[in-house]
Amino acid sequence: MTCIYLAGPLFTEAERAWHTQTKVLLLQAAAQQNAAIDVVWPYELITTEEIIALGSAARTEIFRRCKDGLDNARIVVALLDGTQVDDGTAWEIGYFFSRKSAGQAIIGIRTDFRQAGESASAIVNAMIEMACDHIVHNRNDLMEAVLLALGNSSYILDSQNL
Repeated sequence: MTCIYLAGPLFTEAERAWHTQTKVLLLQAAAQQNAAIDVVWPYELITTEEIIALGSAARTEIFRRCKDGLDNARIVVALLDGTQVDDGTAWEIGYFFSRKSAGQAIIGIRTDFRQAGESASAIVNAMIEMACDHIVHNRNDLMEAVLLALGNSSYILDSQNL
């Protein structure tokens, strides 16, 4: 089973809703192509109850679980929206990039129309942009890029799933 790590900010209700919906769409797209995937999303790796019980040790456990997810991933999908890329997301991209081998990919998605980066033609910060194998601008293109990275044919997202 191929592991996809879903990176991006998860602090607001809107961010969590985007990730939840994107995870469902990734699973649906893979199922339609008979591809077995597991989508790891950091928000689901530890519960609020566990964080409370762990107290000051929670940050160590969160870090360990996220790092393990990245270590087991073949593809990282990273949400790049905002005036700058979320700092945790940037770390996840950099860590995965430093260990990436053939057959692994980083796919960024930037739906934000605001300019970011160092130049007029930049999509995001140059370090993030150059670490990504692909940067797409909508979910349909994201699903296609993921399926291509998995080695499956292209997929057309059904607009009723949005």
